[in-house]
Parts: sequence; C-alpha cells; structure tokens
Amino acid sequence: MFGGWWQQLFGESEGKDGKGLFPATAEFTADLHSLGQMIQSGVRNIFETMVRFDAPEKKLVIGGDAKNLDGLNYLEGKTLDFVDEKAYLGTLAAHVDGGVPVITMDCGVLDDRKVGELFYFLELSCGVSAYILGVNPFNQPGVEMYKRNMFQLLGKPGYEK
Repeated sequence: MFGGWWQQLFGESEGKDGKGLFPATAEFTADLHSLGQMIQSGVRNIFETMVRFDAPEKKLVIGGDAKNLDGLNYLEGKTLDFVDEKAYLGTLAAHVDGGVPVITMDCGVLDDRKVGELFYFLELSCGVSAYILGVNPFNQPGVEMYKRNMFQLLGKPGYEK
C-alpha cells in the first residue's frame, strides 16, 4: 500500500509538461526476480530509494523441516529480521556494484510517529521537487483529460460533446 501511495503522489504531482521522474515501486524480497533484474542490469535511467525501519522487538524464529524439501533448513533458528537484513545488504551491495544510485532512508522504530514523519517528508519532498521542475504539484490535467473522455464515452450527463 505504501508503494502505491508513493507512486501516485510523485506520478500525479510531477508528471506534467514532459517533466518528472517515472515512479515505480518494488517490494523486496518479493520483487527481486522481476524488477530487481531490471534495476540490477537494465538501462541506467533510474535511481533507487530504499526505505527501512528497525528490526521489530518481537522476533519470529524460522523453523526447519524434517525432510528439508525446500532446501531452506540452513535458515533454521535464525530470525526473520536477520534474514531480511541479509537480503537488504546483499541487494544493496549488488545494486551499488551494478552502478545504481541508491538513497537509503533509515526511519528508526516502526511506529505511528515515524510513519507519519515519513509521509510528511515525502509529501514535502514531492512538492519541492515539483516546484524545482517548474510544475504545479497540486493540479492534475492529465487525470482530468482521461476522466472527461471516459465520462463522455459512458454517457455521463454534463460530458456530452
């Protein structure tokens, strides 16, 4: 959900007058094979922002499987946050080695206050960035155009040709 919000915020606020960065989101580790491949070895027209919070206080320990059918018993006894940290460090190293500019945002403890601070920071950053680009971050002419066309095609009153 956070990634979709961020993508909408920057896309709608900056994407005007042929300007703005194309926002795309990836949730690691789930997207490491799909988008991770593009980030790692694709065209260098991107930069990456990694958002992190501290490990949770409550630890989830990974169990094993007697038959080791998935080959993951080497993780037995490790905590989920330990595995997440190693996935983060491995991904960060690979992307930096691959020439991807990376911004890391370490947000501290995952609580209401820190999440609010992150949202505020990104909203403010988006507005400032749009003004630097010379676009109004508070209008949505492209969105209004497709909505007007769609409403007209659907026969909504007030949208006739």
